[in-house]
Amino acid sequence: MEYKIDGAPLPVVICQLNAGETMITERGSMSWMSPNMKMETTSNGGLGKALGRMFAGEALFQNRYTAQGGPGMIAFASSFPGSIRAFEIGPGRELIVQKSGFLASEATVELSVFFQKKLGSGFFGGEGFIMQRLSGRGVAFTEFDGHVVEYDLAPGQSMVVDTGYLAAMDATCSMDIQTVPGVKNMVFGGEGLFNTVVTGPGRIYLQTMPISAVAGVLRPFMPSGK
Repeated sequence: MEYKIDGAPLPVVICQLNAGETMITERGSMSWMSPNMKMETTSNGGLGKALGRMFAGEALFQNRYTAQGGPGMIAFASSFPGSIRAFEIGPGRELIVQKSGFLASEATVELSVFFQKKLGSGFFGGEGFIMQRLSGRGVAFTEFDGHVVEYDLAPGQSMVVDTGYLAAMDATCSMDIQTVPGVKNMVFGGEGLFNTVVTGPGRIYLQTMPISAVAGVLRPFMPSGK
């Protein structure tokens, strides 16, 4: 499989497949494809894995697209202005991503539930109690909101991240929460009550325009429905 990412800040990844190669995706992410791409909807691992993906913010079922009778082409576009990133997944190179961050991948990549070791980091850390783990082997594409800034954290080195700005991290990283110090800071600081603390070793990916922040800015201008 060969691919090209084009069109930022409204990106699309265009994949060229050899005969018999398969891509998987969720949430109807397919944008366009050649006529010889066969679609099949599947639970991809049974009901248990399907329910796990649902809790991680994805759909119960996955769509498999296979090139039949010769080379095929399929494109996947992002659902929000931002970035599409390609990751080479393999043993020791698993990736933890935000809910709904998975866009598409080769069929040999597995999407599963990632539970935070500490309940607090899930309930208050901004990324939800459950995130997604990408494992197996192959190329996976993720979609992030806005521009992406990367940091390599040494063992024990930490980064404090405001809610929603953590897009992904290596599976070797860990997450926890930190209370914003001072009652005045909590009430009037506008940063909420908690921050996410990510600790290395590993690389983290921070997004500059999380959709949750955009929704908060637009909310005062939305019709109230009265």
